Amino acid sequence: MQSLVFIKVDDVSFSYESLDALRNVSFEVRQSEFVGIIGPNGAGKSTLLNAISRILRPRSGAVMLNDLDVQEMDQKELAKVLGFVAQDSSIPFRFSVLDFVMMGRNPHLSRFKMESAQDLQIAEESMTKTGVHHLAERAVTEISGGERQRALIARALTQTPRVLLLDEPTLHLDVGSQFEIMDLLRGLSRIKNLTVIAVYHDFNLAARYCDRIILMNKGRVEAVGSPKEILTKDHVKNVFNIEVHIGYNYLTDSVYAIPLTNQKNKALKKDWTVHVICGGGSGALLIRRLTNEGWGVTTGVLNLLDTDQEVATSLGIQTVTEAPFSPITEEAYKQNVQLAQNANAVVVTDFLVGRGNVMNLKVAKTILQRGVDTILIGSDTITDRDYAEGEGTALVKELLSMGALAAESCEQALNMLESLNKDRSSNESG
Repeated sequence: MQSLVFIKVDDVSFSYESLDALRNVSFEVRQSEFVGIIGPNGAGKSTLLNAISRILRPRSGAVMLNDLDVQEMDQKELAKVLGFVAQDSSIPFRFSVLDFVMMGRNPHLSRFKMESAQDLQIAEESMTKTGVHHLAERAVTEISGGERQRALIARALTQTPRVLLLDEPTLHLDVGSQFEIMDLLRGLSRIKNLTVIAVYHDFNLAARYCDRIILMNKGRVEAVGSPKEILTKDHVKNVFNIEVHIGYNYLTDSVYAIPLTNQKNKALKKDWTVHVICGGGSGALLIRRLTNEGWGVTTGVLNLLDTDQEVATSLGIQTVTEAPFSPITEEAYKQNVQLAQNANAVVVTDFLVGRGNVMNLKVAKTILQRGVDTILIGSDTITDRDYAEGEGTALVKELLSMGALAAESCEQALNMLESLNKDRSSNESG
């Protein structure tokens, strides 16, 4: 029975001449764990993998594999246990894909020994798992970057390692192939007890697949924990210097982050406030665009847990809310009227209209009667969206007859707002 694989990175530091690439890095990884390393460029992620794989010798500290210092291990014995897929593995010679993948068996062969039928079977299984078996006779220098990345992973799997290090394993892969490779690695981790440590730039991919994430910044470990513990607004802001919306995907059982426009880019602050009447995700794009372009934004009435409500809350937008799946109450209606009344313009999106939210259209009617410019997105589709027994259709037609502007899309609504803003500014200056 094989012993458990235990990796301990103990106070490791490394420098490239005067540049401190790693500074007192410490963490532990147990057998079959799937661990991701994330961080901005220059954080030391690739250097850390090179130190673990013994490509680099730490200036201080040690990397221990089952209580053995990897720097003191025989290279061939280490290669039997640890496989490494580097970020940029140039392949100068025209090996066939099969011959290239078979190189993964070298640590298991004694001097002058030829590969056996079993070695060939292992290589073919690795190529099948990574989707390159059909390329076996092709020159590895003449296949695509994504296919070469798969071949590199196949070669590492052919080593039959117990620890697999990967520096951006989804590099050059299309979206579908990324998930195929990640599903493969995750499956090997679970079924074959393979320990996986991989660097990612896509922190959503890391959050979906990894048991734990190591967050690095400026050569140090900023935090280690579960994806939920690491992928937070504060961590992402402190390390990547971007604002994000953090959500939870129940289908994949994972947290995710949606980057928002950096606050430093909001130099063109407009003096107008736009009130958005939306729901069911119909206003998310508009709300984000308005906020990113410097408009003041309010919105309502939105049910808690609604997509538009989550986006508005993440952006710090003042919002009138109602309980989940509940109809709009009189109190919420009045609050929504007040917010809309304080705005310079109102935009009504193409949300599904039912008995529970038809009062939102009544808000638009009240505000339009009070002289606030109102834009309707997708008014020509109201009959398809009206589940309020025709009341929604009647209200939209009434709004149009009262002078509401019709926009076919979010983009057209934004252009209309720009025109209204310029016209109002010209009238005021004149």
